[in-house]
Amino acid sequence: MFEDEYDMQMELWTNSACLGYVISAMRNLDYDPGQISEIVMELKELFDWMTIDGAQEAYNDSGVE
Repeated sequence: MFEDEYDMQMELWTNSACLGYVISAMRNLDYDPGQISEIVMELKELFDWMTIDGAQEAYNDSGVE
């Protein structure tokens, strides 16, 4: 059972899902469409060269909870 749930979660988590979270958060905070586009473009670039471990390290080092 756990393996099926784990596989389903892994299948659903994509860069597009991540971008959806970011876009939704920015809209909730009333960012304008230009700011959202700028962040999305930067994130897409980061997806190309930053590893998942690098992203985790950046978060851990950020002081943001």
